[in-house]
Amino acid sequence: LNPQHGEVHQDMEQPLCHYFIASSHNTYLSGDQLLSQSRAEMYARVLQAGCRCVEVDCWDGPDGEPVVHHGYTLTSKILFRDVAETINKYAFIKNEFPVILSIENHCSIQQQKKIAQYLKEIFGDKLDLSSVSTADPRQLPSPQSLKGKILVKV
Repeated sequence: LNPQHGEVHQDMEQPLCHYFIASSHNTYLSGDQLLSQSRAEMYARVLQAGCRCVEVDCWDGPDGEPVVHHGYTLTSKILFRDVAETINKYAFIKNEFPVILSIENHCSIQQQKKIAQYLKEIFGDKLDLSSVSTADPRQLPSPQSLKGKILVKV
């Protein structure tokens, strides 16, 4: 690997929308999207590889615990809490720039509240609760100003 590829050479003070963001689709899946296993460790893997936007497909689970899986398939289910804890552990090891949680929400109000509770409990001060309007993208914060933050996109 070229050591220069591990360094930032761009101006990171521009609005977030001015950048390409390394993203992952169906992040939780270890294989195909119909039959494979869902694993929290997949989040660790993609974050360590440089991903800054991960997908979390949330569904109602048993006992009031939201789960992550690929809906209407035979993929296995994992607890949302385990996913959040894994993201919290690995989000900023290789890279300080913000991590975006792209949440695909299929949960009841009760389990949405549980997700919100876990986000606050697990991420604490890392969770960026500021509200932004996408009406004027020039007003979005910069990656530099969001270092060490977790953003939620629903």
